[in-house]
Amino acid sequence: MNRSTRARMLAGTVLALTTSMALTACGGGSDDASSDAEQKTKSSEATAVKNPLVASYDGGLYVLDGATLKLAKTVKLPGFNRVNPAGDEDHVMISTDSGFRVFDAARQTFTDAEFKGSKPGHVVRHGGKTVLFTDGTGEVNVFDPANLAGGKKPEGRSYSSAEPHHGVAIELADGELVTTLGTEEKRTGALVLNKNNKEIARAENCPGVHGEAAAKGEVVGLGCEDGVLLYKDGKFTKVDAPDDYARIGNQAGSDVSPILLGDYKTDPEAELERPTRISLIDTRTEKMKLVDLDTSYSFRSLARGPHGEALVLGTNGVLHVIDPETGKVEKKIEAVGDWTEPLDWQQPRPTLFVRDHTAYVSEPGKRQLHAFDLDSGEKRTSVPLPKGTNELSGTVDGH
Repeated sequence: MNRSTRARMLAGTVLALTTSMALTACGGGSDDASSDAEQKTKSSEATAVKNPLVASYDGGLYVLDGATLKLAKTVKLPGFNRVNPAGDEDHVMISTDSGFRVFDAARQTFTDAEFKGSKPGHVVRHGGKTVLFTDGTGEVNVFDPANLAGGKKPEGRSYSSAEPHHGVAIELADGELVTTLGTEEKRTGALVLNKNNKEIARAENCPGVHGEAAAKGEVVGLGCEDGVLLYKDGKFTKVDAPDDYARIGNQAGSDVSPILLGDYKTDPEAELERPTRISLIDTRTEKMKLVDLDTSYSFRSLARGPHGEALVLGTNGVLHVIDPETGKVEKKIEAVGDWTEPLDWQQPRPTLFVRDHTAYVSEPGKRQLHAFDLDSGEKRTSVPLPKGTNELSGTVDGH
């Protein structure tokens, strides 16, 4: 073989390798969740996103940089999917048709960790533990989010409710597990298990129990249709609402505030009630205060700030910053345009997610996402997105 022939063969080999590499690199910017192996291979080579946000849309997930809101990746995922912080700086929990799946938001890929079961529901973070409640089975799973780092399903505590129901559970620092009681037709209250899953307390005076929040001192509040059920100092206490029917199904708590923030609905016959009042439940005095904001809000409108501020995103587009001790609105941040809560709870509406000193607010009607500094009230940045988003969450390190 002469030198000229060898040169031509070498050039052909290089060209073939280059073409192959180019085709591999041009595989596309979106991944289907059904091809996890391919997705993980691509994501392992991707630059990790710092403090990522994850927003769901009809057909998938957007992963965004928490500082710039730059869209880092689009992940295709059919169906209605819910997103919640997993409890560490990298992962979020995705509720899918098959169960809870662990998504590594920093690296924009699903891990092998999955908690299978129909109707995955509430995700609760508290005291260094993450608790999952699967409505279709009544199963409760508790794990340390630090153990998500290996990409495998973390080992942890589990408990099976007497009957499946739309429930919620939270584990306290001493290992006590507060979890709801009910059936698919009726929910009545809650019970407490010690670290060995032995029942040590029970209350069945909380009709329609829904949602939870923890206040300063590990006081747990559970919403009822006539007030709030508190668990503190080893026993249950009921805080009655001023109205005979008063559903407080959504709450937000803060480790630095003894006061819980809740919604407040008083019409049991309404197809969709659009309340203008919120409830503030003082866990020290076991009293409830109502505050009228002169604007309605939705279940995705409630959050707490870094100093314990009560935050409510109104349908007038204003983010209300409220002193929970006095109920006074201390600051009004013009966040989005006017909006109306849709009748179907699964349909998009502006959503509030708070991390540290930043409030992130989605505006699906305009296909935008905004970030606000809670201390100054100033808008930090705003970005357009390909589609209007539904749920909005992100990584949260620490509980």
